[in-house]
Amino acid sequence: MYSGGQGIYLYYLARELTRLGHEVHAIVGPPLPDLPPEVEVHYLHNHRFFEYKTGAIRRAGTPSILLNPINFYELMVSRVGFFPEANSFSLRAYRYLSRLFKNPSRRFDIIHDNQTLGYGMALMKTLHVPVVATYHHPLAIDRIAHLRQVHNEKLNQVLGASFFYPIFMHRLVAGAMDLVLTDSEAASRQVQQYVGVPEEKMRVVYLGVDTDNFYPRPEIKKRPNTLIYVGTTEDKKKGFLFMIQALSILRKKREVRLIVVDKKLEDLWSAPDLVTRYHVADCIEFTGRLSYEQLAQAYCSAEISVVASTYEGFGLPAVEAMACGLPVVSTDGGSLPEVVADGKTGIIVPARDPQAMADAIERLMDDAGLRERMGTAGREWVQQRFTWHEAAINTVAVYREAIASRRSTKVAVG
Repeated sequence: MYSGGQGIYLYYLARELTRLGHEVHAIVGPPLPDLPPEVEVHYLHNHRFFEYKTGAIRRAGTPSILLNPINFYELMVSRVGFFPEANSFSLRAYRYLSRLFKNPSRRFDIIHDNQTLGYGMALMKTLHVPVVATYHHPLAIDRIAHLRQVHNEKLNQVLGASFFYPIFMHRLVAGAMDLVLTDSEAASRQVQQYVGVPEEKMRVVYLGVDTDNFYPRPEIKKRPNTLIYVGTTEDKKKGFLFMIQALSILRKKREVRLIVVDKKLEDLWSAPDLVTRYHVADCIEFTGRLSYEQLAQAYCSAEISVVASTYEGFGLPAVEAMACGLPVVSTDGGSLPEVVADGKTGIIVPARDPQAMADAIERLMDDAGLRERMGTAGREWVQQRFTWHEAAINTVAVYREAIASRRSTKVAVG
């Protein structure tokens, strides 16, 4: 699960597909995601040159690994600040599937790309199998969010934000897909705008939440005046800066505490500066990595969940919080108004507006009855709209559309 939202998507979609009777294969690379036992896993190793640079050669024990052209490409590209792993993984996956397909019993009905969108995914069209891709959100959004929030970064860091995201590659590869799935109507519009995928190729399939794990737990005592924020604080589009600014406003007026579900503070590189700059160290705690069970307990211990994102392709933390019976203060970034019912399951505020966020939080903190009503409505809202079973059924409908007259029950998810 710690490979992020894409790992969560892969786990639950694969699980539900197997429950529907499909055979699911997952082609994965590091970080290795958790997967259900019914899924056959094909692991593609890489040397993680982006993380270790030339240290990867020492870790491998031999420079001969550079004789592999994909390894050589990864090293060279990572040395100049680009992130090569999505493309190199796709090329390895194409080469692997090309060999696999030589065995007639190992051919699949469809290949589903989980936002790799490397050139290897386009090459898979030569295998004469439909290829669809889930595009959770366009990377142009990440770049915009990063550049909007730069303060004292060095020039090379700003330039790195400009070149880190493989936007041109995504435009070419997404356009080659048979169909493109997105997690929301907002994400679909953004993919059309920033990536150029035509509307007729787009299909919206909402994600789900594990309601067997995320549910209200009355036995867990609420911590008074406590908020919870779940997200990668280093990801600029998650709006951690604005969350901290709102917290700074609130703490001057009342008692408040913020639980941040991310790495420990000492393991982060930008969060410590924000905590110091806005003088909130005494009212904030970083949990470190949590299991799903621990995360559900953390939600249930808080009174309000806050989603400060400037953009979300879906917004899993908002849905998880509502499933646990929490009211949500959410921005209007991306898909969030589709996920949070404003005035019913939470309060929507403008993105990048810490004062509006603080005001909405204060309103909920002052009204226990409103918190309870919104929390109850949120649980019902999730059960009606956001289940993984429904997501899998709708995804299969997209598969069948792409497959057309092909008949088989094998599905490859990569």
